[in-house]
Amino acid sequence: MLSLKLPQLLRVHQVPRVFWEDGIVSGYRRPTSSALDCVLSSFQMTNETVNIWTHFLPTWYFLWRLLALAGGPGFRAEPYHWPLLVFLLPACLYPFASCCAHTFSSMSARARHICYFLDYGALSLYSLGEPAAGARAGRGGGGGAPLEPQLQRPHLTTGCAFPYAAYSMPASWLHSRLHQLFVPTAALNSFLCTGLSCYSRFPELESPGLSKVLRTAAFAYPFLFDNLPLFYRLGLCWGRGHSCGQEALSPSHGYHLLCALLTGFLFASHLPERLAPGRFDYIGHSHQLFHICAVLGTHFQLEAVLADMGSRRAWLAVQEAPLGLAGTVATLGVAVAGNLLIIGAFTASLLRAPASCPLLQGGPPDGGTQAKQQ
Repeated sequence: MLSLKLPQLLRVHQVPRVFWEDGIVSGYRRPTSSALDCVLSSFQMTNETVNIWTHFLPTWYFLWRLLALAGGPGFRAEPYHWPLLVFLLPACLYPFASCCAHTFSSMSARARHICYFLDYGALSLYSLGEPAAGARAGRGGGGGAPLEPQLQRPHLTTGCAFPYAAYSMPASWLHSRLHQLFVPTAALNSFLCTGLSCYSRFPELESPGLSKVLRTAAFAYPFLFDNLPLFYRLGLCWGRGHSCGQEALSPSHGYHLLCALLTGFLFASHLPERLAPGRFDYIGHSHQLFHICAVLGTHFQLEAVLADMGSRRAWLAVQEAPLGLAGTVATLGVAVAGNLLIIGAFTASLLRAPASCPLLQGGPPDGGTQAKQQ
């Protein structure tokens, strides 16, 4: 009869420093776990279990939303809906990639870094689908010539550029220089995000502060840039209630931005576990809360995109011809290829590193740090 034994859990002083998490004292998996051990560990309570499930289950939720919308009458046949599809594909991918990264990151030090390289790439791709609010709308009067179809930015950080560009751009930005440069700039941001976030893993043992700043900036800057159209529309409508016409924002936009701010705060602060090391090892630490806020933010972002799609559709219909399917697929392909090249370059550098490299070994636990953790 087949008998499976759950993997043994370790304390912080029993694993190399490269596996340490700030404020987490216990519940670590063996740093040389097999793939089967990693899968089995998702069914026992470790300090990664909730991280795994808080992104595995939402993967299926977003996949269900994708299939439900795509199965609607005329959805796939109408170009107006294609940017939403490009948003939903990375929205399904990034939680699944994160789930896999947390599941298999204890196989080895190299595997840990590579898992998170791929996680960063998927998160960057999600930024490409982010509604970049501006590629399809025209001037407020609707009498100008239609804009030429443009490729959306190859962006692997929030999957949102396509829908914002298609459904959410402020009317006064259309045909402007900012509108023309928005997508190319976002494309550069995509590669910058993936490159910075991958590079941030290399100095994290010797300079943890620098590593944290680089990784936070890698995702904070693209988020701020991508949401400039929303911030502008929010400023126009501040204190005007529902009198701002096409610039009015759905409440879901506000919930999305609030969740994004909470996500960034939790990622940067490591609260509450930093205040009480060991108390939140299994349930309630910042990365779990970070996952929950990120998923809620994506949900509200989807609702906000759907609201803009419905409320602005008649207005957008007279502004600009929709981006063709070929252009949409080509842009997504360029984004995926470019970010995979970046990830491949960092992976090759990691594989060439000697086994004695501190990045891979982490060195013996430092007594002072260990005491602080416990």
